[in-house]
Amino acid sequence: MASRSPQQQLVKAAGPQVVTVSATSGGSGAAAAAAPGPVLLQRSQHHVLHILPRCGADPRVDTRDNEGFLDLMERYFAQPLEEKMADVRPELAYQVGATPEGVEKPRCLRDAKLRELAAGMPPEHAPTIPTGADVKWRFFWRLEAADRPCSTQQFPELNAEPVVPAAFPEWSTVLDGWGGKMLGAVGTVAEMAARGFGLEPDAFTSRMAHAPHLLAPTGSDLSQHSALGTVFAGFHYDLNFLTIHGRSRYPGLYAWLADGRRIPVRIPEGCLLLQAGKQMEWLTGGAVKAGFHEVICTEETLVAAQRAAAEGRPTWRVSSTIASDVVLQPLGRFAGAPGAAAYPATPAGRQVADELAMINLRAD
Repeated sequence: MASRSPQQQLVKAAGPQVVTVSATSGGSGAAAAAAPGPVLLQRSQHHVLHILPRCGADPRVDTRDNEGFLDLMERYFAQPLEEKMADVRPELAYQVGATPEGVEKPRCLRDAKLRELAAGMPPEHAPTIPTGADVKWRFFWRLEAADRPCSTQQFPELNAEPVVPAAFPEWSTVLDGWGGKMLGAVGTVAEMAARGFGLEPDAFTSRMAHAPHLLAPTGSDLSQHSALGTVFAGFHYDLNFLTIHGRSRYPGLYAWLADGRRIPVRIPEGCLLLQAGKQMEWLTGGAVKAGFHEVICTEETLVAAQRAAAEGRPTWRVSSTIASDVVLQPLGRFAGAPGAAAYPATPAGRQVADELAMINLRAD
């Protein structure tokens, strides 16, 4: 690894860790794009960080971009139901446009292994298991910066035309702007991870080419769903490679550390939360496990909603996530590691389709 300047640093915090990253880490392509600076990393990815203790610092997160994005999404989700329903594409497994509340069923409702995992957790760290589908809306936006797949005949939803809401002429500019910065951070960290694992620098980023990089803001109506403990997004891992969460105006996001502790996530201003998805677990043969999280209504959530109402803002809890896709099989030294057989070579489209069917978004 290249020699480090005095400005290169890793700031360790209790639980998650803040690492400063930038395009100066020597990347190319997606990794060399303008990347946001501080990235809050889950300890579930400590396998990556303990061999990358210092990262070049060049912070580029502009909180105004995130605020503008949140403003737009609050206005979108606050629209009348019929206007949002015009953006729904169930025939494409909801992989573009809007997904209404009450559609997606968290995997923990159908996956016996996840229920067993949750049942074995100490009460203070156990998830809140929902009784039905998530009470959240979501919008999937494929980023302009993402090269579209060359061929998706088997999975046409992965190459569908984007949905642009009629009432928002600024939509593409705002979402591509914020999502592009998040994608830049994904590329930078993906290359850092590859180097740390002793793989080729582009081991991950080359597999991100032509992938459906999706900005996936979610919104929950706190004027309708304000009971303490309401599950907005049930206990789950993300199906993709890496997930980056933007800072929300409303608390309620909880994540699990590698040691099994459940913690409330508080993303510092100017930071992003990075979490491994199922595809990262697949590519590393299980060396890095997919991180779990949930979103529920807490007392802090309601305080934030009351403040928003007093300020005349929509009382919708909005969050943002960028998901990315890769071709799946254990790479490099992970291919011969114990447990690699549990991750057979699988088309990414097939893995995504299976996951979507499990959570009630795709009929197989």
